[in-house]
Amino acid sequence: MKKHLVIFGVGDIAQLAHYYFNTDSEYEVVAFTVDIAYRTEASFCDLPVVAFEEIVSRYPPEKYELFVAVGYASLNVVRKKKYLAAKVLGYRLASFVSSRATVLNDGYIGDNCLILEDNTIQPFVEIGNNVTLWSGNHIGHHAVIKDHCFISSHVVISGGVEIGEQCFIGVNATVRDHIKIGERCVIGAGALLLADAEPEGVYMGVATERSKIPSTRLRRI
Repeated sequence: MKKHLVIFGVGDIAQLAHYYFNTDSEYEVVAFTVDIAYRTEASFCDLPVVAFEEIVSRYPPEKYELFVAVGYASLNVVRKKKYLAAKVLGYRLASFVSSRATVLNDGYIGDNCLILEDNTIQPFVEIGNNVTLWSGNHIGHHAVIKDHCFISSHVVISGGVEIGEQCFIGVNATVRDHIKIGERCVIGAGALLLADAEPEGVYMGVATERSKIPSTRLRRI
């Protein structure tokens, strides 16, 4: 028998979490929840949407688990706040780890984590609580990802890297081995990080500029 799960959120990530948990986990999603001020619809994905302020009476923590399906807004602050609020109410926070991910770290993964397909997590990696690993990342051996981080797609985190709390790493970023990234850093898409990053740093990749030659003048494409 599957465990019953309530998802916090009614956006794209919540819809994706509903799909992943229902198709590739030991959980069945039975409802969604949001703060009462943001409850504009009575249902989502054909399931009830209840006010978070009423969640304990409707879906008590003794019988239901919770997953906070929120993105990286405000450097993951929103997701962190709802994660902590659910903990205070006594909920166990479920994690999703795709069966299509390669996970070799003996389960050193915290709660409320979302680890999607094609991630490679090498031995001796430690992943904290409330961490999102979107699809297709490489997490090198002995790396540590602390709580409330969001790693987007096709990121390379080399061996021995330590990533502080509430960091965001954009698509196709590369982090060299054995460096430390301080908390609340933003590593932009395509960035290459070769040295330690102090807390609250912003590191942006260089965008490709438009060519002066229009596409209609290209002889071969």
